[in-house]
Amino acid sequence: MSARQQNDAGPSAARRLLAALVLTLAFMVVEAVSGWLVHSLALVSDAGHMLADSGALALALFAQLLAARPRTVARTYGFHRAETLAALANGVALGATALGVIVEAVRRWGAPSDIEAAPMLVVAVTGLVVNLVAAWILARGEKHNVNTRAALAHVASDALGSVAAIVAALFVLLFDWHRADIVASIVIALLILAAAFQLVTQTVSVLMESAPPGVDLEALEKTILETPGVTALHDLHAWRIGEGFDVVTVHVVLDGVAHGTDVARQVGTRVHEIHGVEHVTVQPEAPRPKSLHPAELLVRSSRG
Repeated sequence: MSARQQNDAGPSAARRLLAALVLTLAFMVVEAVSGWLVHSLALVSDAGHMLADSGALALALFAQLLAARPRTVARTYGFHRAETLAALANGVALGATALGVIVEAVRRWGAPSDIEAAPMLVVAVTGLVVNLVAAWILARGEKHNVNTRAALAHVASDALGSVAAIVAALFVLLFDWHRADIVASIVIALLILAAAFQLVTQTVSVLMESAPPGVDLEALEKTILETPGVTALHDLHAWRIGEGFDVVTVHVVLDGVAHGTDVARQVGTRVHEIHGVEHVTVQPEAPRPKSLHPAELLVRSSRG
C-alpha cells in the first residue's frame, strides 16, 4: 500500500478503530464485573480476551495516528517503531494474564465454584453480539488497510471466546456440570496465549530487523541481478520499520554500459513490482577495473 493510500484511508480507518475500541472496552468492564458476580472464570477470561483485543485496537489506532505524523530530524523514519514497542509490551502482558488464568483454572478444578448459569449465558451471548458488531464496523471500510485487517482478526478470535463461554453456560444449565466453566476458561486462555505468542514473535522479528514476512532474500537477489546493467551486488539488506513500511537497500555493480541512475531506477521498480517493497535505496557502483596487460603497464609507466 502506497503512502498516499495510507493517508487517504487514515481518517476513516481511525474512526472505525475508535468506535470498535470504545465498544469493546465498555463491554469488557461489564463482562469482568458480571463474571466476578456470577463466579464464572470463563467470563473473566473472556473479559481478559477482550482486553487483549482492546490493546490490539488501541495499537492499530495509535499506529494510524502516528503514520500521519511527519518525520523529524532525530527520527528520520518517523514514529513507526513506537507501535512495535507498544505491541511487544502488550504481548508480554497478555501472555502473563493467560498463564494466570490457567493457574486459577487448575486451582478451581478440585473445587469448582457454583456458577449462576442463566446470567452467565446472557452476558456471553451479549458479548458475542458486541464482537459481531465490532467486526461489522471494522469490515465496512477499506480492505487494503493493514491495521484494520489485523484488528478485525483479533475481534474475530474474541468472538470464538464468547462462543466458548456460551457453550460452558449451556453445559451448566443442561447438565449441571460446573467444570465446563473451567474448561471454557482454559480454552479462552489458550487463545489469548496463542495471540500473545504471535504478537511477541512478530515484534521481536521487527526489532531484530529480520527480513519482512513474504520477502525472500534469495528471490530478491535474483530479481536485482537480472536487472539489465547489473553485474554484481553486495550489502543487500531488507527489514521492516513498521507495519506496511518495508525497506530494501543494496549496492549494485554496473556493467559499464548502462547509466547508473537508469539502473538504480529499474532495480527499484522491479523490486516494487515483484516483491511489493516500495522503499528501495540503490547505490550504483562503477565496474571493477580489469587486470592490465604487462605491455600496457609498460606503456603507461613510460608515459608517466
